[in-house]
Amino acid sequence: MNYPVIAEHILATVQGTWWSRRRQRDDVPELPPGAVYVFRVGGNYRTFPEGMVFDPSHLDVLDASSVSLVDTRARLVEVERTLPSVSEADNFTVRASFTCQVTDAAVIARQGIIDVTVPLRAYLMGDGDLPTVSAGHRVEEVNAVRTEVSHRMTAYSVIVPPRVAGMSVEFVSAEVHASDDLRDWEQKLRDERRSWELQRGQRDFETQDALRIAELLSQGSDHVDAFGIARKEIDVVEAAARIHRNTAEGSARRHETEVSNRTHAQARETAEAQMRRDALLTLLRQASGNEYIDYEFLEQVLRELGGGAAPGVGTARMVESGPARPRRTESGRDGSHDPQGGFVKDEDDLLG
Repeated sequence: MNYPVIAEHILATVQGTWWSRRRQRDDVPELPPGAVYVFRVGGNYRTFPEGMVFDPSHLDVLDASSVSLVDTRARLVEVERTLPSVSEADNFTVRASFTCQVTDAAVIARQGIIDVTVPLRAYLMGDGDLPTVSAGHRVEEVNAVRTEVSHRMTAYSVIVPPRVAGMSVEFVSAEVHASDDLRDWEQKLRDERRSWELQRGQRDFETQDALRIAELLSQGSDHVDAFGIARKEIDVVEAAARIHRNTAEGSARRHETEVSNRTHAQARETAEAQMRRDALLTLLRQASGNEYIDYEFLEQVLRELGGGAAPGVGTARMVESGPARPRRTESGRDGSHDPQGGFVKDEDDLLG
């Protein structure tokens, strides 16, 4: 850095008599704000009066062989030093800060201090015990090293204050940084941790939102509509029309279901009655080819089919289509004896 001497220029010798000599203004560079001219006249360095308008005919300007531009403003200057750690592969970096301000521009120009960090870095390197502060720590223990280095530098600056001729220098603070590799690694871990925490937060939010929506839906469509109306996401008129339409459609579906159930029940009853009639006729047709009909069995079949007993049919009467058998006689239900021995000749007698 160009501080405190901003620039240095060689000046040509001005020719002529003493009353006609005059240096060209372009020979001397422009002076930036906060800086002063220091002319070298012979073996001396002379500061041009600060605040005075530049005079090309001034004796120091005429006789100078060189000019230095010196910045006199206060500056914060930082210098660095590397400190060892337990591992030879990793180091700490100490960054010490100093406040500097020129008190004697001529002395600064004589010494030619173009970069003040050079003497300050030499001052920082002069503390031979500073490396022992960090040598026993791992690079991950940078916070502990910061504390110890800060205490060490504060004590060192009091016992051996920094000095630069022509300047006032004061120690401000010392910061300790780990290596770039460790810093990059920690930043990567930090970014990954933040990304994971963000994803976990998003999942938790989605879970909570899903539970809230599920609870809302479980309370019914009316509650959902009310919630939407409260948040002005659903129009009241549209919600009312939809509810009315759903109610009408539900009533129509219930009516259709009731009509369908009645029709189905009637059809089932009709089918069952027809089935009983068909079964009875089938039984009678099958019995017409036999020698006799067991009315007790017939009555039982009718009861199982749901038709009940046939009128005039006894539980013990037997009908036979052929001639009566003389060895069997049956009495009717009224106690009388049939002349045919409890048998009828054919199917027409049974139905009659």
